[in-house]
This record gives sequence, C-alpha cells and structure tokens, in this order.
Amino acid sequence: MKQGFEGKMEQKRRPRKMVYIAASVLVAAGIGLAGPSVMKQLNGTASPNQVAQVDPGTPAGNTAGVVIPKIELPDKSSGAVADMIGLVVYQGNIYTQAAIRIEAGDAAALRGEKLGRTTSGIDEWSGKDEYTELASNIGETDIYAVKGYDSGFLVMSYTEVDGQVFAELYEHTNGITVNSGADLIGKLNLDGRIASAQWESFDSWNNGKQQYLPLPEGAALNGFMSALNAAKPLSADSLMAQGIYDNEDRKLVYLELADKARVELTLFGKGLVRYGNAPVFFEVEPGAFQALWDNLK
Repeated sequence: MKQGFEGKMEQKRRPRKMVYIAASVLVAAGIGLAGPSVMKQLNGTASPNQVAQVDPGTPAGNTAGVVIPKIELPDKSSGAVADMIGLVVYQGNIYTQAAIRIEAGDAAALRGEKLGRTTSGIDEWSGKDEYTELASNIGETDIYAVKGYDSGFLVMSYTEVDGQVFAELYEHTNGITVNSGADLIGKLNLDGRIASAQWESFDSWNNGKQQYLPLPEGAALNGFMSALNAAKPLSADSLMAQGIYDNEDRKLVYLELADKARVELTLFGKGLVRYGNAPVFFEVEPGAFQALWDNLK
C-alpha cells in the first residue's frame, strides 16, 4: 500500500492512553467498492468509499452545503476489499470509531441506556446482507447510548473483564449534509461544557513528544468556538488533492469537556479546521481564527 507524507506521519503518532476494545483496531473489512486506501481514509479524506460533494440543491446566494454520502456496503461478487476502522451498525446506519475520546475510567459515568449487543460476523468477505442491526467487526460487546449526546450521532461499546473496563465511542458522520460547523461540531455539544483546553505543535505531535501547552479560556477561545459553529464547510476531496497535509503549518487543539470526554481539532494555518475523519473541513471567519492561532505560541 502506497503511503504519502500523512500516512508516514500517522505511523509516528504518539500512542493513545485511552483503553479500547482490542478488536476495534484497524482490520480488513469490505466496506467500499472503489474507495481510497486506508491511510488516505484515516489521514485525509473520508470513511471508506466516501467522497463529499457540494450540495447542488442549495439555493443561490446561500453557502453551499457539503454532502457526506452514506458508506457504501460491499458487493461480494465484485471481489473488492478496502481497509477500514472498527464499525457498528445501529438503526440501519454505520457508526465508525469516533474522534471524541474517553478514558476507560470515566466511561461508566457516560454510559446511558443499553441499546443492544453486537455480533461479530463482519469481515472482508461480508456482503450487504450481513450488515444487519448491531453487526460489527469489534467482536461481541454491549452497546449503550452516551449521556449528553444524541444516539443518532454517538454510541458507546462497553464491557468489563476481570474488573478492567474496555470502552470505545462510535460516531455516525455519514449520510448527512453539512451546511455549517453546527451540523457536525454542534453534535459534540461543546457550548458551555469546555472544562479545559490544551494545544500541541505539529512538531510535538509528529514526533510523539506530547508537549501539551495550556490554552487559556477567554475571548479568543470563545470567539473561535462561536465562529466554528458558523463556519463554511469545504469538501475534503479537493483540499486533499491540493496537498493540504503536505504543509506542516498546523496545530492540534484538545478540549476536555465537563464529562471528561476529549475532543481533538486540527487547525491549519490557512484558516481551516477539521474534526475527525469526516470528509469536510471548516473555513472559520479569519478574525476569530487568527485570534486563537496567535495564542498558540
């Protein structure tokens, strides 16, 4: 598999301290028919076989939305296989590993209503008929709603083995139209819930130094978050083609919420922000973006 700069960078990335269900790490799964490679998926564009598009139905004069299509399910007869991250099928939608994280020790407090228990039959040979309710590639585990979040966006796998907690969050960010940051970032319910903020330079992140610096609360952060909700969405596909990840002019912002969940945002010096692997970037109002960027020194 050919890897670009961003793929090599991911290999260097620091190990996460969060505890995950072991089976939810990268596995081969036939989830796309003609999608890009897994490294491009994780570090660039979208979930498997997703290419975000500008919404052609947006009225003239309004900001165009970005359509994130539903993940296409495999056709075994095609013989095509693509790599992907862990997934769970819930209410007919595919949820993939979330970009919002939670420490294992804090997961119980977020555990809401039990939604069911996964089955583990999905692999690289699975066809569309096997993507049934609560099918997964993460093994058998209980699935719960997450307190404070819409289960249409976020669910949690949770199990205890010999007193040890294994938990992972899964998010549904496909089959939606994003007209502003609120349509994606807004689902994280950040308003009034940011307990603390840190940031990290690209050099630290890229080399696993974990040199986190405090990001003070105040006008710069508040103005940025407000502008992010109103930000214009841009399809990731064209930005990736232009080599946006070839430039090291980026910084990582980590927001710890009141419920101990941790949200990671990537800021690009061009005034763009990305959350997770959804195939969309957000163009933040320049003044609000620059005010925060200037605090990251």
